[in-house]
Order: sequence, then structure tokens, then C-alpha cells
Amino acid sequence: MTRESFLKNPSEEPRITLVGAGPGDPDLISLKGIKALKTAKVVLYDALVDERLLAHAPSEAIKVYVGNPSGDENFSQDVVNRLMVDYALNFGHVVRLKGGDLFVFGRGYEELEYAASYSIEATVIPGISSAISVPGLQGIPVTHRGVSNSLWILAGSDEKGNLSEELKDAAKSRATVVVLLGYDKLPEIVSLYQAEGKGRLPVAIIQNGSMENERVAIGIVNTIVEVAEEKQIDTTGPVLLVFGSTVELSAQFQNISRFFQLAVCSE
Repeated sequence: MTRESFLKNPSEEPRITLVGAGPGDPDLISLKGIKALKTAKVVLYDALVDERLLAHAPSEAIKVYVGNPSGDENFSQDVVNRLMVDYALNFGHVVRLKGGDLFVFGRGYEELEYAASYSIEATVIPGISSAISVPGLQGIPVTHRGVSNSLWILAGSDEKGNLSEELKDAAKSRATVVVLLGYDKLPEIVSLYQAEGKGRLPVAIIQNGSMENERVAIGIVNTIVEVAEEKQIDTTGPVLLVFGSTVELSAQFQNISRFFQLAVCSE
């Protein structure tokens, strides 16, 4: 079969499948997501998607990178929406492959609405959200009986780029607080927790969670900025912040605690 005959099938109705690819490790996509890729005529994929996943799509399929570099209008949501619909109308099945889960700061519902405005069938295949899985891979439960009975998942910034007002309420709570898209606001978030008298609250920072180039910084509110610098956490990959007592349950935090206890005893 030629690529042209593969793509041009007049009997195929336009349809779109939104697929969550998980936190980064390509093995963490769902089996249903892989099945969708196998029938794709076109795959539109984001910057946070491991390109090894594209091997599950037919070799003849069109693969289009629609990453989201900050400020680049070529990858704006409006452009991606139009590409998604145009490819579906011209070739049939389009897979929109996105990192994490589609509905956790993934703008998946906007894409569903846009497809519906053109009467194009669209289905959703959820992905594993980094907000829960990335801490879990470090042995950090986001809830634990007797420690934390609730979870807040927040963005670090609002639509204008300012510190999210909801973080003030989060800092007052006893919940585990997971902050996505907020590493550049770390000093400000630390100040909020310090103002609440929570300078010794455990904190974890995880960059490129689940991936080979993962970096982890573990500490407390009062020291986490310095620890992050020491561990060379930067903005070249997705960074997730975890504030809460459940961080203390991780093996890394316990090892750090034992180290400082030994250091104090030896003085």
C-alpha cells in the first residue's frame, strides 16, 4: 500500500481520539492508547510525549509535532485545534497525543469542544497524570491514612502569569499540595508556607518524572530552594512540586533525616 492510498480513504469518516500518554516513560501509556495509535492516519503530538510512542502508529501515518514552546504562535491552541480538524476532514482518524492526562492542565476539553463544533466524533482515552504518578514513583503517596486525607492539584500561575491566589489557601491546609507549572514561582510559594509557620514541612521537587533524565530534590520548606539549586533542577523539562507531610514517608526523606540525626549525635 502506498502512503497516498493509505491516507486517502473516502469511506473513512473523520474522527479524533484524544490520548493521554502518561508522565513521560513510554511504557506508561495505556493499552487502549496504543490501540488508537495503531489505527491513526495522523498523529499530532506534544513536546512532553516520548517520540518512541510514534512507532506504534502505522509507518505511513503523518506525524506532526505540535509542541508548545512558550510564546510561539505556531503552536498556539488555536493552531493545534485547526490542524486537528483539518487533518480529520481530509484523512480520517486523527490521534491527538498529549503528555500526562488530557484533563489535568491538558486543555483536552477545549479540543473536544472544537471537534464538536465541526460535528466530528471525538473520544477520550485518559492518561496517567503526573500529579499522582510522579510522586508515587518516588515512594511519595499523595494521600495516606493518618497523614493526609486530601490532595490539591494546582497550577503555579494564573492566566496572567501571576502567582495563583489558590496557593494561599493551599498553604493553610493540611492537604498534600502538588503544584504543576510552578517551578519559577518556588521562592514565592516557599514564602507563603513560611508565613503560615510551616518552614519544616517536607517538600519534594521532581523534574522529568519517570524519565531517564529525572532529577529529584527532597527537603523542607526552609531549605528547598537551596536543595533544588544543588540538585541542578532547572526549567528544561517538566517540574512538579509536592508540599506535604506525605513526602516524609519517602525513603529519600527518611535517609536525609537519619543523616542529620547522625550528624547531630556526632557533634
